[in-house]
Amino acid sequence: MKVRSWLSTCSSATCIATSDAAAPSPPLTLFPPPKSLFSDTSSSSYSDNSQTNSSIQSNLSLLTLPSLPSLQKLTLSPLNPSATTSAAALLPLRGRAHVHFLALHNRLLYAALGDQIHVYETLTNTLLDTFNAASDATGAAKSIAFRGGRILTAHQDCKIRVWKLNDQKKHKLVATLPTLEDRLRRFILPQNYVRVRRHKQRLWIQHHDAVSGLAAIDDHRREVNLIASISWDRSIKIWNTRNLNCLQSINKAHDDAINAVAVSTDGLIYTGSADRKIRVWQKEGKSEKYAAIATLEKHKSAVNALALNRDGSVLFSGSCDRSILVWEREDSAGHMAAVGALRGHARAILCLINVRDLLISGSADRTVRIWQRGFDARFCCLAVLEGHRTPVRSLTAEDGEDGGGVRVFSGSFDGEIRVWEVGF
Repeated sequence: MKVRSWLSTCSSATCIATSDAAAPSPPLTLFPPPKSLFSDTSSSSYSDNSQTNSSIQSNLSLLTLPSLPSLQKLTLSPLNPSATTSAAALLPLRGRAHVHFLALHNRLLYAALGDQIHVYETLTNTLLDTFNAASDATGAAKSIAFRGGRILTAHQDCKIRVWKLNDQKKHKLVATLPTLEDRLRRFILPQNYVRVRRHKQRLWIQHHDAVSGLAAIDDHRREVNLIASISWDRSIKIWNTRNLNCLQSINKAHDDAINAVAVSTDGLIYTGSADRKIRVWQKEGKSEKYAAIATLEKHKSAVNALALNRDGSVLFSGSCDRSILVWEREDSAGHMAAVGALRGHARAILCLINVRDLLISGSADRTVRIWQRGFDARFCCLAVLEGHRTPVRSLTAEDGEDGGGVRVFSGSFDGEIRVWEVGF
């Protein structure tokens, strides 16, 4: 069912806009939907030429599609014959910054817009705090993760920053990774350096390109708080968020930039890269170090997004080839096998999340699709959410208060965040 987004006139549909990125935003206010919201033109209204690069443009040739059977049903599931949606829009920095990442934690929505993190109270869509590293050299914030009562943000400047929420609902910077102590402890010994390019070396605990993603790792055997970071420098690093030390670095984990990371409940790490591959990492031996146990190859172009179902038995991967591949655990196939593909988006898949039995995808075609898996392991597309003017870069979601629906947050390149109430 294809459902266009609309801005409700009830109290739940609200919007904020600020003229100054650093100034606090007022409470959300009602506004009528702009006429251009429902434009069906294929060209984006966003003026930044940097976003029209080949990473999100898709060649419509069938040769770019993976040769896998479709898992889509032609009709809606009888258990969910219809999906109803309503939407509200948050416009904190429209036209001035990209929404790079959205994350939910303790009823708060964290939105990475440019080099700033905006924090909203999700029940009222009220802006509570805006924070950054107070430095123009940090670049964009790329990802957000939560571990051990701390908030971690990944940045374009190759660093990870650690924040703490105080009693006044304000965020305070407590550390930058790698820490000065960690660097001083290692800088003397030559074996602690790795070559990053000709005539240039760095400590192995340092990323030397943008940190593109973060993911919390559950380790029930050892009561430690771990975070995995990925980077365009093709490396994966494992951090202890208690003492803020780097425990391991996997250099050249891929042949190109790493774009996506997901962690299962049993501690397996999945990484997706511009080299078109997905790799699976697991702790091995007494050393407790991560090593690659499988490489999944089916995509025809860069892998941009990964998502796991609740028990980690199904992996979803989204790519510039416009397909979402579905992988299932199968020991005989070397950990996982591709069982089929979901198609419908007209351009690159940029983000994926899994909530309950729903898969939600965002694309460079400016739409959000909601998929549901049936008992026969096939999927139906419950809704196509339209309204974004530019590519949808990030998604997050939470169960509705009544338990019947899902609240979806989507962010796009023009700085707009949309809130969708999806009921079934």
